[in-house]
Amino acid sequence: MNRTNQSTIIKEAINSCLNKGITDKQDIYSKVVEELGVPRPTVRRVARDLRNELLEKIKILQSDIPRPSSETNDGTEE
Repeated sequence: MNRTNQSTIIKEAINSCLNKGITDKQDIYSKVVEELGVPRPTVRRVARDLRNELLEKIKILQSDIPRPSSETNDGTEE
């Protein structure tokens, strides 16, 4: 299994645990390690990557700075 594919599978497993209501980080790591048979440091690395990706998206959504565009307020292009 290549690294990108493995990371995607681990991220899905982490999200699945979160969706099931598991809130303890160590419990999530243990469950993913048990289910997928990957090393714990790999799960921790992927979890860090996932956190960073989510934080970037949150920053975008929280941004109050209007983005410059070529559209006017009524949605038609100038």
